Amino acid sequence: MSSSLRFPPVPQSEEIDIVELVQSVWQQKKLILSLALGVGLLATAYAFLATPEYSVNSVLRPSALNELDALNRSEVYKLPPEAALIGVGASLESYETRLNFFRENQKLFDAFVRPGQTLEQSFEEFNRNSIVLTRSDAQKAGVVGAEITLQLNYPAGIDGVSILNGFVNYAIETERRKIASDMSVIVQNRLNEIKGKLSAARAGYDNDKQARIASLLENDNLKRAQLKDELRALRAQLKALRADRISQLDEAIAIARSLGINKPTTPSLFGEAGRPNAHMMKTEINNQQVPLYFMGTQALLAERAALQRRTNDDFADGRIAQISKDLQLLRSNREVELLNSRASEELFVNGVQPLRAEMARLQNLNIDLDRLKLVSIDRQALEPTSPIKPKRFLVIVLGVFCGMLLGGGFAVASYFLRRSHRSKPNDSPSLELDHVQ
Repeated sequence: MSSSLRFPPVPQSEEIDIVELVQSVWQQKKLILSLALGVGLLATAYAFLATPEYSVNSVLRPSALNELDALNRSEVYKLPPEAALIGVGASLESYETRLNFFRENQKLFDAFVRPGQTLEQSFEEFNRNSIVLTRSDAQKAGVVGAEITLQLNYPAGIDGVSILNGFVNYAIETERRKIASDMSVIVQNRLNEIKGKLSAARAGYDNDKQARIASLLENDNLKRAQLKDELRALRAQLKALRADRISQLDEAIAIARSLGINKPTTPSLFGEAGRPNAHMMKTEINNQQVPLYFMGTQALLAERAALQRRTNDDFADGRIAQISKDLQLLRSNREVELLNSRASEELFVNGVQPLRAEMARLQNLNIDLDRLKLVSIDRQALEPTSPIKPKRFLVIVLGVFCGMLLGGGFAVASYFLRRSHRSKPNDSPSLELDHVQ
């Protein structure tokens, strides 16, 4: 009987010997230095050969109150400094404003134009990455600290200072033209409104004037008609009275003839006719009306003849003369003549003096909007002294550091690779025990 026993090799310890690792890495110092130098040289080449990129800033703040005083005192357009800053900021952010500036200053943007691209496509590339606008937090900074900051990043070979300063001035001028246009429209609208009110007032005055004239003429016509009616009635009355008087006279004449009364007498004298009274004088007091026939036929015939010859009875009543006077006055109305003869009727239109004063003020507004300072340019863009990237020293230091890390990584990897080879059980002797029975 025989048997065989095999014992596997005893594995080496899995612990890392730090001292051995450091010694292994130190032995690879030439590799590490070579990689650090190589990567450093590449970083140096990039730092000096890459196109530098620069950055310029411009800061805008609210203008002083006195800069906008003339505009605000016009009572046409209210523009506080903070609102003016917000308006300019909106213009700076406006896509249309940026595109128009890009179109009008194409020489400044030649570097952004690519073959095969439209002007709008080239502008999109510039607008997407170049200009950054930031606003201060008004709630934290307060009104005094409100500001707008514009930052422009651009590669070497581009006049970024001219682009940013020109764009800021262009946006301010665009906002200024917008305010001027708005103000012109507002002033014109107010003038049209005032003209409409003046026209309405003038139309009202004309209507009142015509109504007044019509009322005066109507009253005159009414009064004239009434006076004429009264005159006709009076004349008819006088004619009837004259006819009645003639009839009375005819009757009295007949009575006087029958009584033989030729001359005026009284009832007492008529009763004592034929009595001797040469030395007697009598006085008669009687409150009764003496009959008409006692006037005698001579007087009565004379009066009747006069009444029959009369062709006009107007003189018999004083009212007729007054009516004739009133009719004469009614032939012309002096107030109507004055109303029709007014040369400057605008002077008589009520309630339009304030409107005329406001119109004169609006027409004589003299605000120099070209010199209107909407914002204060606290800081203009200045030529930068150094690029923002690449930062050469930092790039070189990082390159050398990365090279050293890369070399160190290779050295450590090499150490573990050698260690793994040493730990493999290649051709390791095994302990065998043969037993024969």
